[in-house]
Amino acid sequence: MGDIGAIAALIAASAFAVLVLILTLPILRLRHTVDATTRMINDLNDRTAPLLGDVNTTVKNVNTALEQVQTSLDGVNLQLAKVDTMTSHAQNVTANVANLATVVSAAAANPLVKVAAFGYGVRKAAAGRRHAETERQVRDTIKQQRRAARRGNS
Repeated sequence: MGDIGAIAALIAASAFAVLVLILTLPILRLRHTVDATTRMINDLNDRTAPLLGDVNTTVKNVNTALEQVQTSLDGVNLQLAKVDTMTSHAQNVTANVANLATVVSAAAANPLVKVAAFGYGVRKAAAGRRHAETERQVRDTIKQQRRAARRGNS
């Protein structure tokens, strides 16, 4: 029985050795895959670091550009405030000129209106006198004709 146990142990050891030999090939391949993955990750880290540095530089440049744009916008807003002030002053000047034009127009027009009204009154009075004179002449003529007709009948 001791021989059978030794043979069984020998068979088990041989089976274990064959199993180790069979598993050695996939384990070696797996080791190569892990090594390749490790190299790829290291390469990725080596390439990513400069890219991140470039991204940081780009972000800093963008921030600088945005600050410059903000400064420009502040300048534009300041200029717009000045333009607003100038527009307000121009509006006041325009209102003053309009008021002055109204005053000058009223001052000039008032005497002109009086002269025009006086002229109209004179024309109306002259026309009334002519009309009254014509009516008086017509009445006188009619009276003379009636007197003449009465004298001729009597």
